[in-house]
Amino acid sequence: MYSTCRFGSLLRAVGTRQKHTLPDLPYDYKALEPVVSRDIMSLHHSKHHATYVNNLNAAEEKLAQAQSKGDIETVINLAPALRFNGGGHINHTIFWQNLSPNGGKPSDALCQAIERDFGSVENMKNQLAAASVGVQGSGWGWLGYNKTMKKLQIATCQNQDPLQPTTGIIPLFGIDVWEHAYYLQYKNVRADYVKAIFDVANWQDVSARYEKALK
Repeated sequence: MYSTCRFGSLLRAVGTRQKHTLPDLPYDYKALEPVVSRDIMSLHHSKHHATYVNNLNAAEEKLAQAQSKGDIETVINLAPALRFNGGGHINHTIFWQNLSPNGGKPSDALCQAIERDFGSVENMKNQLAAASVGVQGSGWGWLGYNKTMKKLQIATCQNQDPLQPTTGIIPLFGIDVWEHAYYLQYKNVRADYVKAIFDVANWQDVSARYEKALK
């Protein structure tokens, strides 16, 4: 498992080049209806994700100032903010690409891997749904690729912990189970939201991530 300080150093390597920015969605806010409403998409992207980006930039600016002064205590104290907001930015950037109004199907290569590791695509979906629904409080459910074991794997992360820096598993498809991702539409029935999200899964993007993970 990566330490908070190690994760912060990874973000700093990126943050020293330029400020992080909120990525544009590859579709309109209303494009995923009726699975995800326009109101949810608008709030989730323009408010929640934007806040992670803004707070990450602010934390990195404070970090640079503290480092220039040799203020080690402040550097250490900033690590949780870097992890939380950096993770929120990483997770949501993947999440938007993982969704599409056109859906599609997994590639032949991904289908074969899913069938090898889960028995069927339906079994994989059921296991990922169960793991995502079972997250206590806020967090994420993930389908990822374990490069060490050379197999697909389902994992969960609490809060905004990012999958790869936290577990070493490469993220392929994530399900955001923070209440802001579904509560306006699905109320407290997380299971209905998780089941429905597969209807707008962008399997072309997930398949491309899988092929990249194999290299």
